[in-house]
Amino acid sequence: MTDNNLPSMADADSCLSDSQLEVLRKQYIREGEYVTEQTRFNYAWGLIKSKNRREQTQGVLLLTDIYREVPDRRRECLFYLALGHFKLGNYNDARKFNESLLEFEPNNSQARALRQEIDDRVAKEGYIGMAIVGTVAAVGTIILTSLLKKK
Repeated sequence: MTDNNLPSMADADSCLSDSQLEVLRKQYIREGEYVTEQTRFNYAWGLIKSKNRREQTQGVLLLTDIYREVPDRRRECLFYLALGHFKLGNYNDARKFNESLLEFEPNNSQARALRQEIDDRVAKEGYIGMAIVGTVAAVGTIILTSLLKKK
């Protein structure tokens, strides 16, 4: 399977409308205990593309089940599990699933783009964290210095 079957990062980051997700949900519910793997996958995909964090989490859980139960869908699940964890801010898990896909397909452009997005986000959040710590330390030093001068 080529990487053309996976979305670009721009498409992967887009969200489904509530009505689009509702179509997938109704199909999933309608099939009940006989839900097909394709319907489960489509619904999980839709949940991950939701704006709602709870739904994204539900999508990751559903994809995790599919990954464990349906070996033929593992490749697709790896990418969407990585994407789901990325959207949830679980960058270590996102990286783990994405790197697993890249082990099988080192030239997969979507997985390589997602790797870069993960690295960029981790670096950005690291810088923000360092700035916050630096600011707190500076304020603490100023307060401590002013307290010591008053004595």
